[in-house]
Amino acid sequence: MKVTKFPIIEHKKIWFIISLLVIIPGIICMFTKGLNFGIDFTGGTIMDLKFGQPVTITQVRDVMGKYGLDNCTIQLSGAESGIKESENVMIRTVDLQETERKEIMNTLREQVGDYQVLREEKVGATIGGELITNAVLALVVSWALIILYVSYRFEFSFGLAAVLALVHDILVVLAFFAFTQRQVDSSFVAALLTIVGYSINDTIVIFDRIRENMKLHFHKGGDIGLLADKSILQTLTRSMYTVFTVLFTTFALYWFGGDTTKDFAFALLVGFGSGCYSSIFIASPLWSIFHKISDKRKNNARAARVAAKAEPAK
Repeated sequence: MKVTKFPIIEHKKIWFIISLLVIIPGIICMFTKGLNFGIDFTGGTIMDLKFGQPVTITQVRDVMGKYGLDNCTIQLSGAESGIKESENVMIRTVDLQETERKEIMNTLREQVGDYQVLREEKVGATIGGELITNAVLALVVSWALIILYVSYRFEFSFGLAAVLALVHDILVVLAFFAFTQRQVDSSFVAALLTIVGYSINDTIVIFDRIRENMKLHFHKGGDIGLLADKSILQTLTRSMYTVFTVLFTTFALYWFGGDTTKDFAFALLVGFGSGCYSSIFIASPLWSIFHKISDKRKNNARAARVAAKAEPAK
């Protein structure tokens, strides 16, 4: 087997260090600054207003920003698709004190226009602690099932490497949201599940090529790292085409989708990029490490059996 021009497996420590330079500061940031949970998690206030003339989201957000509420959710209702302004505006923000709420509403009347209050109420968190626990449990169960399925179709080392790559992707996305303090809401959970689906698919493509090359005995008598490098190189073009196509579409959603989808699209941008990176630079090197450990154990066990048979009976 020829040595690849860019030995990925040989430089696995570099790729691991690059990931740790993002993940470790991200974990520290999560513990110090925390994540910016939206009202889906914390509860808050809903104000449904009908203005006397069409208004834009920017006009309303400018007012909310004066009170440090830039991350509030503002939706236009009653407008046709593609229309950027409407008379009906729904504002979802953190829980406000009565005096602060009245002050905001007075400022909206002065700077945006007169309005009629259609609804004004406090809401509880739509995603409580129990639902968060169930979501984490479902994620862990899915990882266990992935390990079982991939172990059945490939081998255990493939499944373990694939799941660790998924954990890597989730930690990277959480780190970026901790750094930027973007809002974490119900759409963020949907984004994480989408990222997991994309990342495992990209990883399986590479693993399938590794398995095919192993069946063709490309690694017989050679280094398993060279086998993995060759397999990555053979699937690299497909991986690049896929990730760039997905990133172009997601970037369009981020740029043109409006304020309500920016955080969701941002999570996808980070996650898809991390998913492509982890499939090549994290999952495959991890598999090579686990495979070598497994082979070493098998060889030691085989040598022990041979030695036991060769030992003369007393």
